[in-house]
Amino acid sequence: MTTIFIKKIIMKFIAKVNVMPLANLLDPQGKAVKHTLENLKFNNISNVRIGKHINLEIEANSEDEALSTANEICSKVLANPVMEAFSVKIEKA
Repeated sequence: MTTIFIKKIIMKFIAKVNVMPLANLLDPQGKAVKHTLENLKFNNISNVRIGKHINLEIEANSEDEALSTANEICSKVLANPVMEAFSVKIEKA
């Protein structure tokens, strides 16, 4: 009997996640920063939105698998879908 071992190739990816408040919701932090910028005479700023940027290092068999993992993490942990939207960009590490 011959035993064949198949080695899976695991690659590392960086998932760059941006989580932002939904456009139709107030952003009190953004409003406060905009007000401060106006006080500092930066009058050419029309809007400020404050969010989160998160980098995840993911080990996966493919870019699609890494993207799927990142999306699941965002949906379950990093973003509140009632108040926030997220976007994910995958890069090879």
